[in-house]
Amino acid sequence: MNADALIAAARHLAARGLSPGSSGNLSIRVGDRVLLTPTGSSLSRVEAGDLAELSLDGTQLAGGRPTKEWAVHLAAYAADAALAAVVHLHAPASTALSCLAPAEDGLADLPAYTPYRVMSLGEVPLVPYARPGDAALGAEVGARIASGHRALLLANHGSVTAAATLDRAVDLAEELEASAALALALAGRDARELTPAEQAALRSPLHG
Repeated sequence: MNADALIAAARHLAARGLSPGSSGNLSIRVGDRVLLTPTGSSLSRVEAGDLAELSLDGTQLAGGRPTKEWAVHLAAYAADAALAAVVHLHAPASTALSCLAPAEDGLADLPAYTPYRVMSLGEVPLVPYARPGDAALGAEVGARIASGHRALLLANHGSVTAAATLDRAVDLAEELEASAALALALAGRDARELTPAEQAALRSPLHG
């Protein structure tokens, strides 16, 4: 399993200021095994020997103590066999937005201000609050991943992104943080959102 890629991604996100203190965790899946960052360690300091290897049923196979959010990661993989990476962050803007009430239909209050907010993230659910590490949180995340969402906000907690590659999951996490920061910066102002027709055009096959 590619520990070097996981460590590089962890260091990148930490350098971007997206994982305060010892928060945040990442994982990759190869076949029926999952490699996760450890609990209680800054992403800026993770070493290969700290990583934990689990089976898809949660059995620890090797390494250190996994993040307490391992259930979130395994639930995402169980929901979609095409996924190979999950990123969970407590990035400032995403976490701030996760503390706001949902807009409607359980979605985060994340206006469609830019094309990339629509094309990259799609609809972003706000997963109801559960204590970090609670299996119920994993179940809620898994249900939304199974519905096709790849970017989520966890109420009063942070963000989760999932993708077929680690690079893509990291990109989604950064795009979600940028979109959350923009939403907070424009809150209370007469900002223009993309119209429903403009959003629909961005979701057409032409834009992939």
